Amino acid sequence: MRSSADVAAILSAAALDIERAVRGAVSPVVLIDGRSGAGKTTLARIVAERLDATVLALDSVYPGWDGLAAGADQVLTGVLAPRASGHPGLWHRWDWAADSRAEPHTVPAEGALVIEGSGVLTPASRALSDVQVWLDSPETSRRQRALDRDGDTYRPHWDRWAAQEELHVRQHDPASLARLVVTVP
Repeated sequence: MRSSADVAAILSAAALDIERAVRGAVSPVVLIDGRSGAGKTTLARIVAERLDATVLALDSVYPGWDGLAAGADQVLTGVLAPRASGHPGLWHRWDWAADSRAEPHTVPAEGALVIEGSGVLTPASRALSDVQVWLDSPETSRRQRALDRDGDTYRPHWDRWAAQEELHVRQHDPASLARLVVTVP
């Protein structure tokens, strides 16, 4: 596995490519997909700083450990579709501790928006976004980063979540839908 400085340099270069790609767009939407631990959250943070964008992390939306597809669908119908029609979006936070739906959040109809999370890039979401990114990374590197980040909270769910990611990849082939594919060691 490469150093965190190497990963940061790769993600910074990707953020610059994204910034260039949305130049001139009025209210650009950037989708960042990839498997757990690939660097989606870090890239989203860098892009958001460059674009002064709102960030929506699917980790806040997924309805539990079996909710990858449901979280992506909620963002598609509640946020992307309304914004494409010039209306604010709406999503509900998932309270992981209580294992239940929590308070609603509004996403402005205007302004840059970055949505990051496993499962976000599908043919339907691609059609409602300006830039689509797929982060690719070897499983051992991803797993190490994810478990370093989330530790024992995530460890018992790794395989369960990875199976949902694999299903998403087989069903939607997000790498082929992406405008930008970034490989993170």
